[in-house]
Amino acid sequence: MTRDDLPEVIAIDAAIEGHSRRTYVERRLAAALREPALHAQFAACDGEGLVGYLLARVLAGEFGRSSAGLRLELVGVRPDRQRMGAGRQLFGLLLQWAARHGVGELRTIAPWNKGAMLGWLHASGFRLAPEVVLEMNPRQDAPAAEPDVTVARGETNFGTPETNDHERMARDAVEIRTLLPSDMAEILRIDHAVTGRDRDAYIRALLVETTEASRTRVSLVGRLDQAIVGFVMARADIGDYGRTEPVAVLDTIGVDPDYAGSGIGSALLGQLAANVLQLQVERLETVVKVSDLELLGFFQAVGFGATQRLSFVRGVAA
Repeated sequence: MTRDDLPEVIAIDAAIEGHSRRTYVERRLAAALREPALHAQFAACDGEGLVGYLLARVLAGEFGRSSAGLRLELVGVRPDRQRMGAGRQLFGLLLQWAARHGVGELRTIAPWNKGAMLGWLHASGFRLAPEVVLEMNPRQDAPAAEPDVTVARGETNFGTPETNDHERMARDAVEIRTLLPSDMAEILRIDHAVTGRDRDAYIRALLVETTEASRTRVSLVGRLDQAIVGFVMARADIGDYGRTEPVAVLDTIGVDPDYAGSGIGSALLGQLAANVLQLQVERLETVVKVSDLELLGFFQAVGFGATQRLSFVRGVAA
């Protein structure tokens, strides 16, 4: 796809979805053109113009993953050319691209009741992924936090008693502010300490995406003892994966291991929830592996629950 394809992509997408997602489509294509190494995008044409399109983004660390993958973000075929093989051809090109670039799997998310998309995913070889999509209504379920105030609840203790007065004081003192590009070195330090892996390229690309001028800034850092001790990277979107309402997607969260149990994670999520409510976004979403019981427990304790959306995966060689 090129920038010239944008009007036709928007028109086909609106015909499929029943409403225009102009802002979302513009942003996804702009990101793909700005960072071609992190995106794969293809268009199919006939004598009448654009027939279909497909856009996927490279995954290099989202939600704790350690291997490279592709997230299918946007796919559509002109209504008068559906069921004639265009989607299959586009998907075949994506598989070839993935194989050439050492990508092992494809991922996407779809509502459980979107029958046409589920049928296409099944026919394309996708299966349910071993992870769950969680959501929280910030108005009803969030940890207590007021906008621009640095008060937070305690971190989940998973059945152990609260430890000492020092940790309670830490929770009261944590300062939450908007994440800035100048915070990169500290974010990378914390992420490496938490994951044990070098996710420099992923974190840097995510920082660009979450702080670009066209995207609503909702990423935050937590400061304690005059140092950054935690961060959450999130983005406010409307339209991705077929959504019709605004949603904030939490991509990654990290707390300096030296401050584990000090309430930093809950403080960050509490302030994130308060901030997205100011943007009239009433849903916060993330993805967690079903095997990560500790992280699942944390998110459930701060108000996240199951959503009506399913996560799918397909091996490139499948």
